[in-house]
Amino acid sequence: MTHETQNSGSSSWHATTILTVRKDGKVVVAGDGQVSLGQTVIKSNARKVRRLGKGDVIGGFAGATADAFTLFERLEAKLEQYPGQLTRACVELAKDWRTDRYLRRLEAMMIVADATTTLVLTGTGDVLEPENAIAGIGSGGNYALAAARALLDQPLDAEAIARKAMSIAAEICVYTNSNIVVETLDARTS
Repeated sequence: MTHETQNSGSSSWHATTILTVRKDGKVVVAGDGQVSLGQTVIKSNARKVRRLGKGDVIGGFAGATADAFTLFERLEAKLEQYPGQLTRACVELAKDWRTDRYLRRLEAMMIVADATTTLVLTGTGDVLEPENAIAGIGSGGNYALAAARALLDQPLDAEAIARKAMSIAAEICVYTNSNIVVETLDARTS
């Protein structure tokens, strides 16, 4: 989600680039820190990536901040209900997100990952597992995704790829900056 129209309808919030990379026994979720309103940078050091559950899940959000925090809280409740089952917790959250009158209005997307699974969640009920172990969301998500794909076969680890791809996105997308937050987990192959 790259835009949130405010009630006035005259301005749009633009925010963020979130990227995940899974390579060589590591999974990384990286996010920039910029939040913009129209032509103005409102905040340059927002933290849009965090650990969830008992620290065994990492996630990042794009879209309206309050909405994303609501979704993180809901996902944490699902992770408590379905411990160690990230996919099931996300599917249950997506069902609620799509059918609950309040949640349906939330304007955000999320990337979440644990040791074995990476998923992209949307408000339309999608729970998607990305190809090639990388995914990007937000205003600069496609730039970061393209850069990460180009770097995937280089002799770089997952974090180095994510940092370089996020840096490239920050050079291209005016709604992305270079204040990068990275969370990393050890990954397992299936």
